[in-house]
Amino acid sequence: MRTLNERPDVIPLVAEVFREFGYEGTSLSRITERTGMGKGSLYHFFPGGKEEMANAVLEDVGAWFERHVFEPLRSEPPGAAIARMWDAVDSYFRSGGRICLVGAFALDGTRDRFADRISGYFIQWIAALRDALIRQGWSPAAAGESAEDVVLGIQGALVLARATADDGLFARTIVRLKSRLRPDEGH
Repeated sequence: MRTLNERPDVIPLVAEVFREFGYEGTSLSRITERTGMGKGSLYHFFPGGKEEMANAVLEDVGAWFERHVFEPLRSEPPGAAIARMWDAVDSYFRSGGRICLVGAFALDGTRDRFADRISGYFIQWIAALRDALIRQGWSPAAAGESAEDVVLGIQGALVLARATADDGLFARTIVRLKSRLRPDEGH
């Protein structure tokens, strides 16, 4: 059995199990098998069981995106913040090799259980990108539509890349999405 001393060490391991099997497909047995941790250790870190684990994972994902995507989009110069967003997205989703855990939760019966966290993640991302585009000189309407299209494109590319086992699809999609956000496009 694996020995981990801190809850933050456990969350990424549990996240990968949820990422692979979704909330409904993840059992405590599957978590212990995949993480190498005993049930007692898991309950020590997450006395509320699977639901507490899922909340911790969603909180962790949200905090990562807040630090690396949302806050920079809100506070840094827009061109640099948008470039940073592309780098963060590519890194986090491992160039399309890693599905969006929040998106996966949104697509199964879990959506209602974690609705506020799930919708908040996407709403924050769209709003932060929209605001960066407005600061870059885009009209509010064009910025809002483009922000939605970008988040939709990223999420869709993750699903399609996995469904088709096309390792290059995500990268090709990101190139196309980047070209739509160039400041010289006259939005």
